[in-house]
Amino acid sequence: MEGRRGQAYWWVSPVYSQAKIAYRRLKRGLPETLYTSNESELTITLVNGAIIWFRSAEKPDTLYGEDVYAAVLDEATRMREEAWYAIRSTLTATRGPVRIIGNVKGRRNWAYALARRAEGGEPEWAYARLTASDAVEAGIIASEEIEQAQRQLPENVFRELYYAEPSDDGGNPFGQEAIRACIGDISSEPPVVYGVDLAKSIDWTVVIGLDDAGAVCRFDRYQWPWEETVRRLAQEIGTTPAIVDSSGVGDPIVERLQRELPNVEGYNFTASSKQHLMEGLAMAIQTGEVRYPQGAIVSELDVFAYEYTRTGVRYSAPEGMHDDCVMALSLAVYGRTGAAGVGVW
Repeated sequence: MEGRRGQAYWWVSPVYSQAKIAYRRLKRGLPETLYTSNESELTITLVNGAIIWFRSAEKPDTLYGEDVYAAVLDEATRMREEAWYAIRSTLTATRGPVRIIGNVKGRRNWAYALARRAEGGEPEWAYARLTASDAVEAGIIASEEIEQAQRQLPENVFRELYYAEPSDDGGNPFGQEAIRACIGDISSEPPVVYGVDLAKSIDWTVVIGLDDAGAVCRFDRYQWPWEETVRRLAQEIGTTPAIVDSSGVGDPIVERLQRELPNVEGYNFTASSKQHLMEGLAMAIQTGEVRYPQGAIVSELDVFAYEYTRTGVRYSAPEGMHDDCVMALSLAVYGRTGAAGVGVW
């Protein structure tokens, strides 16, 4: 309603028949005096001349070319990623906002990956999760209906459709149930060991402290110049044992920290050393020896994956996503279990 004549606003669905559902619902919801509609084009033109256009993502190439002032991508997990590329390009000139919505469908899709980036604090992005419990509390759905659906549907399908909990697609070294079982409040106890994954600009420097029981009691995540990073780390760590990423640019940072802090130990990431770290973290998660708060740590654990290659097992986050929290947590667990020279049992 704040648009201008000729400006296009899109509602995009995976297939044409789903776009028609949204088209019909909006027509029912708007007073007839506010719009005219075109059934063949599937458009609604408001009294100010702005056009709401209901599109299908079946053929992504047909989505290029228009300047779009805002878009909704409905049931995005069921769209091809190429459709997202096309729609994103139509919003560039207008800087139009986009809302990506829909049911959860596994973890190996572009919409799930973007949701984790939004949840992890991507600038100017936001994340929201609405479940059947929210709908029951709001009086939209009866609790009896949810209970009946749970009895009638496979558990993994029910959890996805009603509670936005993606099924495990495989390839996660920790196990989704085990990850969830270790979620808890951040501890107020003092740290006995720190794990630090270093980064400067694209990735994040992440600092995680574990208390004597293995619970996260300190969590910091930032992108600062090296001088500020070193200063902040020195203040945070003090005399507490710490395992710090010494790979690449991290080596001189570790050396500087070691001049001031007696209990800092460097850890160089290689394929084999990373595998050793991940196996230790997987063991700690699966046995419940570590606890962490909901948020960025859980988001990264959820999407972390492994694959078998000619040279061994490769552990990493999906392309375009971060694993800094996972690495910092694994370093802290490594230090706490006494595997490092700073053993703190």
